[in-house]
Amino acid sequence: MEGEIRRCADGRLETTRVTFRARPVRRKPIRWLEIQGRLFDSPDGRRRMVGTVADVTLRVEAEERRQRSEQELERRVAERTRALTASNRELEAFSYSVSHDLRAPLRSIDGFALALIEDHGAALPPEAQKYLEIVRSESQRMGQIIDDLLSLARITRSPLTQVEVDVSALGHGIVEGLRRRHPERDVAVAIAPAMMGVADAKLLRIALENLIGNAWKFTGRVSAPRIEIGSEGTEDGRTTFFVRDNGAGFDSAAASNLFQPFQRLHACSEFEGQGIGLATVHRIIKRHGGRIWAESRPGEGAVFLWTLPRPGA
Repeated sequence: MEGEIRRCADGRLETTRVTFRARPVRRKPIRWLEIQGRLFDSPDGRRRMVGTVADVTLRVEAEERRQRSEQELERRVAERTRALTASNRELEAFSYSVSHDLRAPLRSIDGFALALIEDHGAALPPEAQKYLEIVRSESQRMGQIIDDLLSLARITRSPLTQVEVDVSALGHGIVEGLRRRHPERDVAVAIAPAMMGVADAKLLRIALENLIGNAWKFTGRVSAPRIEIGSEGTEDGRTTFFVRDNGAGFDSAAASNLFQPFQRLHACSEFEGQGIGLATVHRIIKRHGGRIWAESRPGEGAVFLWTLPRPGA
C-alpha cells in the first residue's frame, strides 16, 4: 500500500487507489478504508497530490458475502453433479439389467408357449390353446413395455442438439409412413406449410410420431377421419404447435394423467398401446423448455398443443 502511494507521490503514477484494513479509533471495530490519490500541477509549478479517504467497509463485506455465496453455490453444484453422475451410472446399470436379464425369461416363456402350440396343440382342448395364446400375447406385451421404458430413459439422458427444424416437413414424412403401413385407411390430413421451430431433430421426430400416430389411431372408428397439424402463433419467443383430430376424444378433466407413464383413458380392447407414448412426448417437450397440454371432449376429437422456441428467438 505504502509503495503504491509513494510511487504516485514521486510522479511515477498519475492516480492511485488502495483499499486496506485499519482501526481508525482505538477499541473500535476494524474498518475497510479506501484511499484515492491524484497528481496535479499547482500554480507554483510544483506537482502535488490530492487524495480522499472513504470508509468502504459495507462494500467490501458485501463483496466477501457474494464470493462466499458463489463458492457455496459451486460446491453444491459439484455435489449435485457427482450425485447425478452416480445416478446415471445406476440407471444405466439398471437399464442393462432390464434389457438383458428380463428379456431372457420373457423369450423363454414365449418360446415354450409357442412350442406347446406347435408340437401339442392338436392334443390340447381349445380352452388350453386359448390360454397359451394369452401367455404369448402378454409376454410379448411385457417385452414391448420394457422397450418403451428403455426408450423413455434414453430420452432423458441423451444429449440435446438444438437446430432449426422444418416441422411441416417432419409431419409430411410421418404421415407418408403411416399411409404406407395402413393403405386401407383414408385419412384426410392437413399440414400447415413452412412451420419452423428450434429443437433436437431426432427427439422432435419421436414426439411428432407419437402425437400424429395417436391421432391416426384414435380416428380409426370415425367415418371421415381428419387430422390437422398447424401452429397458433408466437408468444415470448415460442411458437405453439398443435395436432388436432376428430377421433374418439376423452374427458379433459383427466388430461393431466395422459402424460404419466401407463396412464390410459381408453381400454386396451378399444385401442392398442402401452400408455408410454405421451409420457415420452412430455419429456421431450420439457427438455426443450416448452410445455404440452391437451383439450378434448368424449366423441368430439382431441387437440394436443405444445411450444418450441422459434428460430431467431
